[in-house]
Amino acid sequence: MSAVLKTAELAPMREEHLADVVAIESAIYTHPWTRGNFADSLRADYECHIYRLNGHLIGYFVLMVAVGEAHLLNLSIAAPYQRRGHGTALLEEATRLARVRGAANVFLEVRPSNRAAQDLYYRYGFRRVAVRRDYYPAHSGREDALVLSLSL
Repeated sequence: MSAVLKTAELAPMREEHLADVVAIESAIYTHPWTRGNFADSLRADYECHIYRLNGHLIGYFVLMVAVGEAHLLNLSIAAPYQRRGHGTALLEEATRLARVRGAANVFLEVRPSNRAAQDLYYRYGFRRVAVRRDYYPAHSGREDALVLSLSL
């Protein structure tokens, strides 16, 4: 039995990818971004990238860079591929792009209830710098956001 060669590929997100992106987003989040959120990010010329494994779209990120700072707005991996290093690979590419575009820091928000994402960001070197009260919609009211920062 031969081993399957797993190849990962990063590419710019395009309008034709949005159905797959929204399908992943809807499957992994209780309050997902909409197709319109992603389309707006593309129109705003944010760094929007998809991540494929063996030709299948399994992840993506959206990064806004302006005035020497970057804001990681969304970084997601489809559930069956989580905790296998793909999130780290996407994070490495997002921070590389932030550096190339002149950012000195990357900021992001993460739900306190999303321990897996926090673990990824803390392992990568992000540190908590603030809390945004009632930032995220939740099943019963609102949930705070932890604001994390990484110096580049």
